[in-house]
Amino acid sequence: MDQTRHIAGTEKNSVLKPEKGRERAPHTKPPFTYADIKKAVPPHCFERSIVRSFSYLAFDLIFGYFFYVTATTYMITKPESFSSGLVYLFNWSVYSLLQGSAFAGLFFLGHECGHHAFTDYEWLDDTVGYIIHTVILWPYFSFKYSHRRHHAKTGHVTQEEVETPMVKSQVPYAFRIVKHTAGRLLAVIFLLFSGVPLYLFFNFRGRTYERFASHLDPTSPMFSSRQRNYILLSNLGIFAVIFGLYKLAMIKGFAWVAFVYVGPYLVQGAIVTMITTLQHIDRTVPYYDSTEWDWLRGSLASIDRDYGTILNVVFHHGPTSHVAHHLFPSMPHYHGDEATRAFKQVLGEYYQYDDTPFYKALWNILNECIYVEEDAGDKSKGVFWYRSISDYLL
Repeated sequence: MDQTRHIAGTEKNSVLKPEKGRERAPHTKPPFTYADIKKAVPPHCFERSIVRSFSYLAFDLIFGYFFYVTATTYMITKPESFSSGLVYLFNWSVYSLLQGSAFAGLFFLGHECGHHAFTDYEWLDDTVGYIIHTVILWPYFSFKYSHRRHHAKTGHVTQEEVETPMVKSQVPYAFRIVKHTAGRLLAVIFLLFSGVPLYLFFNFRGRTYERFASHLDPTSPMFSSRQRNYILLSNLGIFAVIFGLYKLAMIKGFAWVAFVYVGPYLVQGAIVTMITTLQHIDRTVPYYDSTEWDWLRGSLASIDRDYGTILNVVFHHGPTSHVAHHLFPSMPHYHGDEATRAFKQVLGEYYQYDDTPFYKALWNILNECIYVEEDAGDKSKGVFWYRSISDYLL
């Protein structure tokens, strides 16, 4: 059975009334065109500066090196008692959060390279992106290709590449645990710290393919035959870094490598997972099937969020201008906020921004956004909205 047809045939609830202050995003075809949006953006916002782009990379590397020197000089101690063990754990947690944030900054710049938004030279973008993504164990070319498919089909209920929603019949029984506070906390921890490895290895939370799909498989249906050599090159870089970490562990010890690298890697993955989730999943944002989907409406099914002054800088303002990023993927991140201010009036109510604190928003999503279905009695067939765990248990 065709997957889209199967979704359209799922059991439907009555139209849900949104909570006060959380109106649903409009889902009908907008009264403006893509050309109207682009016309509102100052032309210089589309210009890339090689000096400016590399200055952000230098920023991340300098802070990353500072955290590394501080950790290896003052923070790594051998636990010899319970109290010293607590100090060690505290130091490791603090360092992992700081260095993991720097790693996340590197991820966003590598992601920028994959969109050819870093410099005017694609070969240079690929070189820089390959190096910095490989160092933090992201297969650069594999992610570049799959992520571009995400941009091509954002908001499509079955063809979206990542954050692909489930229908009610697909929800695993284990999801019932999120009804309880302890269960939801476990779900948040699992999602944050295992989301990236599971996605890269097993396409976790990705679209359904006719056979097994993995970012590390050159023959995966995610990639064309012309892309296979680049997938192998990505794998070669990943294996080289892992081997280098192993050799380093033989010299410094596994505990040293766990402190200096593994902790920040896990935090980086948690940050990327959190931001990616919050950029697209919300009970106010629609998904569309093939009868309703078009690229512009799909791209507008994105949400801008504010993480505070410091984290916005650390994350290179990616989360604050994600709508602009989907509309103009090759626009440098440092023009995103200005472009957003320029086109917001054109988008009107189609522009999505949520000022809910990120930790609260993530907590709510694990309760409110379990599966999608159409509204019963709604004339707009082919438009799907998230339902909560309470709806699932009805």
